[in-house]
Amino acid sequence: MATVIPVESILSKILLVRSEKVLLDKDLAELYGVETKQLKRAVRRNINRFPKDFMFQLTGREFDSLRSQFGTSSWGGTRYLPMAFTEQGVAMLSTVLNSERAIAVNIAIMRAFVHLRKMMTSQRELARKLSELEEHLQDHDHQIEAIFDAIRQLMSPPERSRKRIGFEVKEPKATYGETSKKD
Repeated sequence: MATVIPVESILSKILLVRSEKVLLDKDLAELYGVETKQLKRAVRRNINRFPKDFMFQLTGREFDSLRSQFGTSSWGGTRYLPMAFTEQGVAMLSTVLNSERAIAVNIAIMRAFVHLRKMMTSQRELARKLSELEEHLQDHDHQIEAIFDAIRQLMSPPERSRKRIGFEVKEPKATYGETSKKD
């Protein structure tokens, strides 16, 4: 019985090269439980099944860039430039590597690519909704600003003192010892 491979372990191996999501030959060989040279040999024997949009070999510059991102120790003594397989290339590998494990691994990899696509779609949808919200707020900026201005006016203390309501009698005050003239 084939081992179930967690989608997360596959997702961590998917790289973006030449604007394509790919898996490298060494990672695929590890997943399939074969040596990298065996995987490459099987691909070369069936090269007509792997057009450029299914599989391509990395350039020296691309390989150096990947090595610098992941550290040289994890790549070991690679003599040849790695092959990069797109989703379609991985699917085609199932026709070349025909074992129970290869079938189980391909199913897990296809699920990982689908999961990745869903994540990217939800991120795009979230970004679209955020843009719509920003546009909506920009349409109502003047109204929102008027509301904030009104709130600020209500919160600020009055600029001048208020006059008293009612009337005020202005009689001279009597000083000590004086009597009023009304007597």
